[in-house]
Amino acid sequence: MEDAEIRKLADLEHNHWWYAARRSLLADYVSGLEPGRALDVGAGAGGNTRVLNDLGWATSAVELSPVGAGIARERGVAVVRADARFLPFADAAFDLLVSMDLWEHVEDDLRVAQEARRVLRPGGRALIAVPCDMSMWSDHDVAVDHVRRYEREQLVGLMTFVGFELVRVEYWNVLLRWVAKWRRGRDSSTGSDLTPLPRVVNAGLRLVVTFERRLPLQALPGMTLVVRAKRP
Repeated sequence: MEDAEIRKLADLEHNHWWYAARRSLLADYVSGLEPGRALDVGAGAGGNTRVLNDLGWATSAVELSPVGAGIARERGVAVVRADARFLPFADAAFDLLVSMDLWEHVEDDLRVAQEARRVLRPGGRALIAVPCDMSMWSDHDVAVDHVRRYEREQLVGLMTFVGFELVRVEYWNVLLRWVAKWRRGRDSSTGSDLTPLPRVVNAGLRLVVTFERRLPLQALPGMTLVVRAKRP
């Protein structure tokens, strides 16, 4: 991803509804788990790492981009620059691995999945979130250097192949899917569609995704596919 795009997304991370809702999703997932050692792979500017730290986890952060890693350090996150295909950690080192919006950037996602399993202890948990549905491919995906958007069977097959036990597979951002698809179909820009929004619009969109979590919609197609898994 280009440096300018990384900086733009990092500037949005604190307030933008997408990132705020994603942090809430992460907090909900770990709320029932006993804090231990966690690894945030593809940490970006460190928003998810800070969530885990605040909840009592001893968290290591990995980010390949020098710009992203630099911003994370400026924000007080201890981050290691490393490739998700070659994690610089021992086998079975972590109780929890989180990787949100990373795997779609890597051509060799098999290696990424294998490394994720390797560094988890037996019984360790993983939370993986990726953009889904190639029918939603747009200039946004090109701008942020996506290699793919995942189909459900594709991600499930990958994770089970490397030895994960799947606990739950669900979609996220279901209610706004068709709005995004319509917008991306009309948009002829060459940048990502994560942009600053008026405060009232931003608050409204955050309310929509918060309300969605209370409805039985997780089996319907959304914009993101979320897998909760563990290493047997």
